[in-house]
Amino acid sequence: MILVADVGNSSTHFGLLDGEEVVERWSISTIQRTTDECGALVLQLLGMRGHSAADVDGVMISSVVPSVLYSLEKACHRYLEVEPLVVGRKLKTGLKLRTDNPREVGSDRIVNAVAALHLYGGPVVVVDFGTAITVDCVNEKGEYVGGAIAPGFRISEEALFARTAKLPRVELGRPERAIGTNTIAAMQSGLFWGYVGLVDGLVSRCVTELDDRARVVATGGMAELIGGAASTVQEIEPDLTLLGLGLLFSRNA
Repeated sequence: MILVADVGNSSTHFGLLDGEEVVERWSISTIQRTTDECGALVLQLLGMRGHSAADVDGVMISSVVPSVLYSLEKACHRYLEVEPLVVGRKLKTGLKLRTDNPREVGSDRIVNAVAALHLYGGPVVVVDFGTAITVDCVNEKGEYVGGAIAPGFRISEEALFARTAKLPRVELGRPERAIGTNTIAAMQSGLFWGYVGLVDGLVSRCVTELDDRARVVATGGMAELIGGAASTVQEIEPDLTLLGLGLLFSRNA
């Protein structure tokens, strides 16, 4: 089986894949850890589900946090005894990047595009609900042509709480009405329906510029909650990034 890791700014997602099937998944906070701490954590996660280091035949990593990547790579060598593959290091992706500077495209965005193209074909648009909301576009030729980046939900929630004197933190949820009759309800409405509107606005413009036939797939932590309310989202695939990492491993192993 293949262990895959998607290291994001806020969370790190691990998956254990058997072929193209995600058989196990874990999510932990992204923090700086030593090599030994990373190794112990990976072994613990595997052991909790009845697996061991011997079950891992290979590792594929995507990371937007270089310091965490360094420790995780060394941990794979020391504790799993495998040489991990890392997205962005001259791997074959099967995806042509038609952007002004391909080196600027985040590895997670490449992985999502690869998976979406494999699952749905082109043209396709991916909306990833992470620390930032990213919208990525692949044309009918299978070429990555760019997208959009907006502040994520948690970033806006933290800013609203930190920059106002009397507004409290609120629990995330889907309000039934846009008109809130108290402060908390009004904040929940502004955050939730505001982000639904943001997603629909960005995606609509991207689809118009890319191709009206494009499928729109959502992934990430809030894909089901916010993506499920967005009229432009047609597919929700929580494991899109993990599946993309598995595909990239199979193309480069």
